[in-house]
Amino acid sequence: MKKSLIALAVLAASGAAMAQSSVTLYGVADAGVVKLAGDKTKMGSGTTMNNGTSRLGVRGVEDLGGGLKVGFNFESGLSLNDGSADGTFWSRQANLWVGGNWGTFKMGRAFSPSYNAVAAWELTGTANYNVIANTYGYVGANARNSSQFSYKTPEGLGGFSAEVGYVAKGNSATDQSKWDANVIYANGPIAASLAANKLTGGKTNWALGGKYNFGTFAVAAGYNARRDGVRREGFNVGGQAQFGAFTVTADIARDRKNDAGKKYTNFLLEGKYALSKRTFVYVAGLRLDDTNNYGLGLRHNF
Repeated sequence: MKKSLIALAVLAASGAAMAQSSVTLYGVADAGVVKLAGDKTKMGSGTTMNNGTSRLGVRGVEDLGGGLKVGFNFESGLSLNDGSADGTFWSRQANLWVGGNWGTFKMGRAFSPSYNAVAAWELTGTANYNVIANTYGYVGANARNSSQFSYKTPEGLGGFSAEVGYVAKGNSATDQSKWDANVIYANGPIAASLAANKLTGGKTNWALGGKYNFGTFAVAAGYNARRDGVRREGFNVGGQAQFGAFTVTADIARDRKNDAGKKYTNFLLEGKYALSKRTFVYVAGLRLDDTNNYGLGLRHNF
């Protein structure tokens, strides 16, 4: 009898603990037919002309009480061509965070504040073929920072939020520290952001952009200044229209300054047809620095 009572108590305690914690397995499967400049038509997975990179991730959160939570996110890319890892395992996300009504503090490899700023208003949902990142990067940098410490303010500050990230000098292969920051406004139909990042001894990259959503139609515009390394600056303007399950997006990026020589006008045209809330077919064409690239594929989110 005592053993039974003890067993019931253990089960009850473990059930209470499990009720305060959750772990989620999620991912993306994306593949199609692509034609990249200078290459043959082939099956594509994780290429520039796929909507996204296939991935498998796990994230979890534990409620510590008093409004305090701790969580993690691990995510790895994979190729549907042969099942191999796309890059280093867990290279897409590998971080630990703690948050509350004071905001969120995160450590590890994660999206940069610059990426999050552009994602707030970019029209394709930061698809692999989006014209902004392919022309200027995410504020002149990659989408993720390794060994990043970051702090983000809580949501609900009149639509405003801010995030700042820092990579210490000792964590960098180039022996340079880095700061990365954004300010985002997202309220109703309006989304806008300002972001900047800088390596020690380098120049400051920055970008400003915004979007207005009319319901079945949205417009977006931005200015991108990549100043560290080969300087490239310019603006982008685009529009998106929805006709039931079909969505069409057009986006143009035009150089104002380009140290590499020629000033380019790059252009993206994308069409998507939703088969469900989690699955869609897409077709896209990207004119990038005088090259033509095409993709036709299927994406499923789970």
